[in-house]
Amino acid sequence: MSSIRQAVENDVAELVRLRALLFEDLGGEFFNPASTDQGWRHELALVLKDQVRSENMRILVVDGDDCLAACGFGTIEQWLPGPHLRNGRVGHVLGVVTDPAYRRRGHSRAILNGLLDWFREREAARVDLHASREGEPLYRDLGFTEHPDPALWLRP
Repeated sequence: MSSIRQAVENDVAELVRLRALLFEDLGGEFFNPASTDQGWRHELALVLKDQVRSENMRILVVDGDDCLAACGFGTIEQWLPGPHLRNGRVGHVLGVVTDPAYRRRGHSRAILNGLLDWFREREAARVDLHASREGEPLYRDLGFTEHPDPALWLRP
């Protein structure tokens, strides 16, 4: 069984490494554009230093031998309540990633279960995520299904 813990500021460099790995694994021009500079990693480190202490973000990790084996990011936003969203609290899984040397050991499942517990404690009415092909079977096994809203996006 994977032993998860909440991330601390000393984990930031490893969190940046794993988050970059997530985008490399997803590939494609949208997730990992060839023309991008690496300045986003510095910006990510600044945000993570603040977010490891935030009440509205949960960052869970699994320790490896000399690095983090895996991590997962969850956040909660306050939307407007409605008949389909009783309190308006929406959880988001912003990514779960495992270092290739530590895959197939249950780390992602343990992290996701930890995030789901946190979402329940915080009374999230719904939890959203975007699944990679590799992660989709795990998410479906934990009860995630297609979202009824069509998704559109714009880069302003």
